[in-house]
Amino acid sequence: VWGDGHGNEQPVHWVEMPEFQLARTVVTQGMWERVMGDNPAEGYGEEFIGADKPIVGVSWEDAQAFIHRLNAMVPEGQYRLPGEAEWEYAARSGGQRHKWPGTSKESELERYAWFEKNSGYAIHPVAQKQPNELGLYDMAGNVFEWCQDRWHDSYEGAPGDGSAWQSGGSRFRVLRGGSWSSPPSWLRSAFRDELFLDSIGLTHRGFRLARVPY
Repeated sequence: VWGDGHGNEQPVHWVEMPEFQLARTVVTQGMWERVMGDNPAEGYGEEFIGADKPIVGVSWEDAQAFIHRLNAMVPEGQYRLPGEAEWEYAARSGGQRHKWPGTSKESELERYAWFEKNSGYAIHPVAQKQPNELGLYDMAGNVFEWCQDRWHDSYEGAPGDGSAWQSGGSRFRVLRGGSWSSPPSWLRSAFRDELFLDSIGLTHRGFRLARVPY
C-alpha cells in the first residue's frame, strides 16, 4: 500500500513491485567527478564540499546526463533513477509501514537522518547514520533525491506495476526523502515534493541510482 493519505499522497493504493536494485547511498561528489570530470558543488561553501558528501547543485536533467555517461562506461548494468514507487518501497524497508525510513518513532529519527535538528545546516558524508532494514543509508534527510517520475498532484491514475509515472503531469519531477534543512514531517517515507527538471543551484538535492538486476 502506497502513500499515507495526506494531501498529494492520496489515494492510498496498491502497487505490485517487480525486482530491482537500489544503491546503498546517494551519488557522492567523488563518484560524480570520476564520471563527469567536474564538481558542481564547488560553487558552494566548504560545508558543502567533500568527495564523500552527496553531489548537490544538480538538476534532474544533470542526473540523466550522469546516468547516460555512466551506462556507457559500465557494461554490467543499465543504471537509472528510481521510480517513485520503488523509492518508497525501499524507504519502507521492503514495503513495511514505517513512518520514516528505519523507524516509526520520531524520537529515533536522529539515528537515521541528518535534518534541521542535527545537521548544523550543512550536508554530511554519506553512510554516517544507521541504515534502514534493507541496508540503505540516508533515505531520510541529508539531500532530497530525484525520482524518474513526472509530478502529479495525487496518485489518481498512477501505475500499479511499480514503474515510473512518466505520462501526463508537468515539467516538474518528483523529489523524495527530505534534506539537511527539513523538518521531521518532510522526512516521512510517504512525503512528496516537486521541482522543475532543469532546476540547478540547490544544495538540498541529489540522487540515488537504481537498476534492474542482471
